[in-house]
Amino acid sequence: MKRSPKIGLLPLYLKLYDDKLPEYRAGFDPLLTTVEQGLTAHGATVIAAKVCRVTAEVKAAVALFEKQDVDCVVTVHLAYSPSLESAPVLARTKWPLIVLDTTLDANFGPTVDPARIMYNHGVHGVMDLASLLRRHGRPFEIVAGHLTESNVLQRVAGLAEAAVVARRLRGARALRVGPSFKGMGDFAVEAEALRCALGIRVEQVGLAELTGAMQAVKPAEVAAEMAQDRQRYDVRVKPELHRPATLAGLGLRRLLGAKDYTGFSVNFQIFDKPTAPAMPFAEISKAMARGIGFGGEGDTLTGSLVGALATGFGTTTFTEIFCSDWRGNSLFLSHMGEINPETVAGKARLALRDYKFLGTPTTALVGALKPGPAVFVNLVPGPKNSFDLLVAPVEMLGDSKRADMQNTVRGWLRPGQPVAKFLEEYSRHGGTHHSALVYGQKAEAVSAFARFAGLKLVEL
Repeated sequence: MKRSPKIGLLPLYLKLYDDKLPEYRAGFDPLLTTVEQGLTAHGATVIAAKVCRVTAEVKAAVALFEKQDVDCVVTVHLAYSPSLESAPVLARTKWPLIVLDTTLDANFGPTVDPARIMYNHGVHGVMDLASLLRRHGRPFEIVAGHLTESNVLQRVAGLAEAAVVARRLRGARALRVGPSFKGMGDFAVEAEALRCALGIRVEQVGLAELTGAMQAVKPAEVAAEMAQDRQRYDVRVKPELHRPATLAGLGLRRLLGAKDYTGFSVNFQIFDKPTAPAMPFAEISKAMARGIGFGGEGDTLTGSLVGALATGFGTTTFTEIFCSDWRGNSLFLSHMGEINPETVAGKARLALRDYKFLGTPTTALVGALKPGPAVFVNLVPGPKNSFDLLVAPVEMLGDSKRADMQNTVRGWLRPGQPVAKFLEEYSRHGGTHHSALVYGQKAEAVSAFARFAGLKLVEL
């Protein structure tokens, strides 16, 4: 599930002002209060340090942030603050660093009262700090704008979410049920390479482990889950098919919960015998709704990505570009039977899945991806175990009116450039055929996630 980011707020000031002009300090209280309340209103938890003026105070603030286990640090310049008091300390920290460039007053034109200079000159402290951080080789993000007459606090909160995503990806633990799809190479990365390059730990089990987990599921649990399905979804399958698919799904749920996996993959090919359990499509979708990432056909790379994105940004699903609508300038998204039901327009349908390459019929949640702004995200393996993140702001379009489309996973995506150009650029940069879709206008934050995680960013 989506987790609230924890921000370490670092207010910076000049000791000289306290020494010579102590009466001015209280005038900055409204700025700090507005920043804290604004970030909280946008879903963040704020750990605010005392106002820092000298190196010792900055070190104390960093110690506080370490104790509170923050996800990122946000600096706010109340006035000018000399960078040598803070930059060397901040350069050694591990967290994503966000510099907030804002002021109390929105208007500073020719009619301004010169007394307001004291309360609005933090910008050259921002420049001083940013310049020195760059010299130290310390990456940072910067957000500039008026405190209340712009969306700076919303943007900072979004970048804090990106810090959560980066942290989650770097600590991902993924389960693969069955081997990877033989010959499918674009997402294929050796487990050791994933661990070394991205910190993703992968474990693999087979049908024996799934069957063992299913044997521990009680009939009452199956009945309760089926009843919940009838409340949550539009159930279009008979109980005799619903029941074995639910049992297999609850077995998978036990496997995922045994070690708190953040992502997983299931290769449908291992379910090709009549003696095999039902392919747990529906539970795969339910797991995504709980914030556990999924990637198809053994793809734990994308599964880990989807889980990380969901933890920081919320509503996210695994998806694939299936077909090109050249005339309509859109792309058709689909998959066999895996979709986060939270991304579906209306109520998801629980439908029959009787593929010829499965040994037994099963059930899956299907529906149309809801319309609105979203971000299409792809994690690309590159040369020498490098990784790029492709980020594309997109618009999700409306549903098909065809009755024979209603039992499918479906959606139509329109990128910010013509489809042909988008596809050319996508493949030129090595984009794989397994991707993530994040709902909302979060392209800036997703791009920041790439930088926080040490990935090369490609914006499409």
